[in-house]
Amino acid sequence: MAPRGYATARQVRLGTELRRLREAAGLKAREVAGMLNSTSAQISQVELGFAGASEERVRRLAAHYACTDEALIDALVAMATDRTRGWWEEYRGVLPPVFMDTAEVEHHASYLREIVITRIPGLLQTPDYARAVYAYMNPELPEKEVAPRVEHRMRRRAVIEGDNPTPYEAIIHEVALRLRVSDRESSRAQLRQILDLVEQGQAAVRVIPTDQDGFAGSGASMMYAGGPVPRLDTGMRDSPTGVAFIDAESQLPRLRELFRRVESASLDAMASRDFIHRLAKEL
Repeated sequence: MAPRGYATARQVRLGTELRRLREAAGLKAREVAGMLNSTSAQISQVELGFAGASEERVRRLAAHYACTDEALIDALVAMATDRTRGWWEEYRGVLPPVFMDTAEVEHHASYLREIVITRIPGLLQTPDYARAVYAYMNPELPEKEVAPRVEHRMRRRAVIEGDNPTPYEAIIHEVALRLRVSDRESSRAQLRQILDLVEQGQAAVRVIPTDQDGFAGSGASMMYAGGPVPRLDTGMRDSPTGVAFIDAESQLPRLRELFRRVESASLDAMASRDFIHRLAKEL
């Protein structure tokens, strides 16, 4: 099979997990290639996400690696055999790859948790809010490049809408709710949209007030996507070069604990809803 022209986040993650299993077993790529009548180059292509792997091959690799975690093996098989071509692929070649990767991770998540300090979460943004953010952060972008970014962000909301929505929790700092990225009316509409999504059961939102004592998490912003098994969870955090995907077993527990700490500093769901209502009336 010819190598793919590009590897999606999901394909890269499958290859990464297979490499981790191989390394845990103490095997070199050339040794595995000999077991499978393959080549080191082919094994490397699979581990980089640039070549596919059948269900049979994934199970054979797991057996050679002495992996006995059946839930993990089944999850890896599902990743290997999934042929989903999501709506986000329409934007490949139009937007940077990280846009597709983010939407793909969200689509396959079993649940989503998010912490935001200075900006409304993308999944909750109105078109006016998203447009203002993109235009401010990238003032050199022409309208023909801003428009697909805004459209893509709006379409991401599909994961929390529809007949089978993904459970979504967001913790938002009061600063993000008060900042006017555009004008007063746009800010009011943004708060109303958050309330609508909460009341429709599409999002669970909690607020951290600015007068909350003991909150030192100004750099805590992140998205956490639950996988089919905890080992396949994914963290996403903004970095100077874009979104950084975090999937190391040593780091995931730290992100889960970070969410718990931030959550403990937030108001409960009912108080948070009332808080947003009051802010909307103040505008």
